[in-house]
Amino acid sequence: MAPSATEPLPIASHIKDYVIQKKDTLPLPLAARNRLEAAGIDLSNGYPERPAKPLFLDDAISIRNEDRPHIDTGARADKSKSALLGAAKEVIHLTKNIGTEIVGLQLKDLTDQQKDELALLIAERSVVFFRDQDITPQQQKALGEHFGEVEIHPQVPHVPGVPGVTIIWPALMAQERKASFRQPGGASRWHTDLVHEKHPAGITHLHNDTVPSIGGDTLWASGYGAYSKLSPDFRKIIDGKYAIYTSAHTYLDRNNPNAGPKHIERIHPIVRVHPATGWKSLFVNRAMTKQIVGLDKAESDVILNYLYHVYESNVDIQVRFKWTPRTSALWDNRITMHNASWDYEGSEPRHGTRVTSLAEKPYFDPDAPTRRQALGLDDD
Repeated sequence: MAPSATEPLPIASHIKDYVIQKKDTLPLPLAARNRLEAAGIDLSNGYPERPAKPLFLDDAISIRNEDRPHIDTGARADKSKSALLGAAKEVIHLTKNIGTEIVGLQLKDLTDQQKDELALLIAERSVVFFRDQDITPQQQKALGEHFGEVEIHPQVPHVPGVPGVTIIWPALMAQERKASFRQPGGASRWHTDLVHEKHPAGITHLHNDTVPSIGGDTLWASGYGAYSKLSPDFRKIIDGKYAIYTSAHTYLDRNNPNAGPKHIERIHPIVRVHPATGWKSLFVNRAMTKQIVGLDKAESDVILNYLYHVYESNVDIQVRFKWTPRTSALWDNRITMHNASWDYEGSEPRHGTRVTSLAEKPYFDPDAPTRRQALGLDDD
């Protein structure tokens, strides 16, 4: 039985990592609280702040249902990226195909030119990491606004007073759906963020101020690499095809509330082109790609399940990252999917803040090269 509002919540054995915020809320990890208070975040009314969740499907769809222009900041960057890379103490490529760590730079201090070059680096390397970051939620949002329109989620809790900076706090999520070793759920499956949007997610920036001492890694897989794993003849089968993409959250049909919960659905190409690199990428994920348009479900399932398998099973197009406190990861949802390992099983606190910048409406160009073709690598 859940404790009442007058009863104290149970405290974990690692109490030294926590401070009690209010007796009717979860204990907030100490590092998270220190960061939020130093940023001037008002925690007096509880944490986090929750949006007014729309109940009906048409209300949720109407939140962002207009075509809008998007200028990709990476597309206007200096291809050498000398302003960004020249200022770094070290640039570490974590694998050949995906993942780069930048040492010696603070994200909050980047110039506009360096931000543009960072967007291009993310477009080329899929995910870029910065450790030992001193960044407030407000500064995190400002950086996201440089990359595009910051998504304000109608369902997910956010930092008080800073809508658009959502909370990644597994202990909070467990209040709504308890995770287990067999069924960790949530972000612990391969997925891509916000594919149901008319203009889906571009760059996402997750800053983790609190992480487990062991475990809790995040994995990313390259859509560029997944596409190149397909034979040239198979690529011809899926090039130009579209699929239905669904939201993670569900809503009621206003005209038929008894019909049960429904997802937002959008139609996008299953192979898309990144505007900054011009490279083709496979744009599907097992969690939220529903069906290829024009195919019977059985036919679609055969193709999609094969594409998921290619994306998920080839370790040479993946990177696994071990977090340390105060680390930021910035990845491009247009060309990746990711998976958060829950192997620490909630035994230690984890907390972070996330900002996602929306990008262009997905498009396909049959004349675009693959990443390997553009780099002069074998692609047959």
